[in-house]
Amino acid sequence: MSVTAIVHVNNEEPIMCEMDEIPQPTDQVVKMINPRRPDGKEVFFLDENVSVVLMPWHRINLVQVMPSAEVEDIIGFVRE
Repeated sequence: MSVTAIVHVNNEEPIMCEMDEIPQPTDQVVKMINPRRPDGKEVFFLDENVSVVLMPWHRINLVQVMPSAEVEDIIGFVRE
């Protein structure tokens, strides 16, 4: 199952990407598939045709995991 995430890299703009799974604390690197800026434009420090990036954990401040469509369907808006 692919997971969409926003990765906040030290001193750089955030990168939106897909991941095969949520990274574990024991991982040495984070695998980012189809990296792009949140607005859909290219990441300026990557070459044009890059489709997979392995980024070491020490360069990453924060990983935001975006909700999937399945979760949004199961947990909807609730009023009290």
